[in-house]
Amino acid sequence: MSRRAPLPASHLLAVSVGGAAGALVRWALVVAFPAAAGGLPWVVVGINVVGSGLLAALPALPVVRRHDWVAPLLGTGVLGGFTTMSAASVDTVALGAAGEPVAAAAYLLLTLVGALLAVLVVRRATRGRLA
Repeated sequence: MSRRAPLPASHLLAVSVGGAAGALVRWALVVAFPAAAGGLPWVVVGINVVGSGLLAALPALPVVRRHDWVAPLLGTGVLGGFTTMSAASVDTVALGAAGEPVAAAAYLLLTLVGALLAVLVVRRATRGRLA
């Protein structure tokens, strides 16, 4: 069994700072644009779709390929803190429990399909630019 090298302190710091920044931006957007009772949490859908697309675009950025700490900062950190599968899961269950099964299903599908489409569009747009 091989031993893994310890993570560089710069990566730990990058993920920590990035995660805090991403979570703060998500929180600010959710507070600024709250979902109506029984309505779809459109802000969380948008966050997850946009975040998925941005994550797919990271390998195409030259700065990510030049500096080994940028991917942990922007990917795991900022975008990991920004996107939120947990909120999408809780919101889906809450909509169902509130007697809104169609809204719950629509929210789940919009989040998943939107995120996957964002990744596919970005991958197609960045084809040939990936390392």
